[in-house]
Amino acid sequence: MNSNIENQLAPPGAGLPAIERFIGGRIFALKRFLGSRDHFTEEFVRERNMIHELVKSCPASARSERVLIPRLRGLEDSSRYWSVWMTLDHLRITNLAFAQVISSLAVGQVPSRKANTADVKPSPTVSADVESAYETSCDQVLQSVSLVKDLKTAAKYAHPWFGPLDAAGWQAMTSMHLGIHRAQLEGILRRFNR
Repeated sequence: MNSNIENQLAPPGAGLPAIERFIGGRIFALKRFLGSRDHFTEEFVRERNMIHELVKSCPASARSERVLIPRLRGLEDSSRYWSVWMTLDHLRITNLAFAQVISSLAVGQVPSRKANTADVKPSPTVSADVESAYETSCDQVLQSVSLVKDLKTAAKYAHPWFGPLDAAGWQAMTSMHLGIHRAQLEGILRRFNR
């Protein structure tokens, strides 16, 4: 671990630049308006499959190596110095949280804990076990969505950047979030191929 690199990055939970957050919020609202349960499920599965292929293309010996990449739209500065396994660990953590939020909102319960991006950062010492744990977390997202008859719930839970979302909004978040981190994995792998 290179603490000099970490010290140059914004702290976890610092968020996105205001203009990016504003524009991103409008784009996300439009995606939610135009999308459907089936569309977001298909997008989630497609992103999951692309992530699987990216991980497979990375030598196992390199998957724990942290790589500094340029910041991507939608990616906090503190998340730019991760390994393949750290990225999967973050996705595992967030997928489990998304599944729990969707299930809770479906029965009218709003999680009591405030959502915070600093709480979902990965462990730098994560191991190969995260690969199967990540896949299991994807299954849990898909299962939570499939068990909810109507995702347009009255109950809403606030995302730290996008405000209160119903279960349909959180489902839309799942595929968009995978897409951001799929792009992050692509950036990590490009650095290996230099």
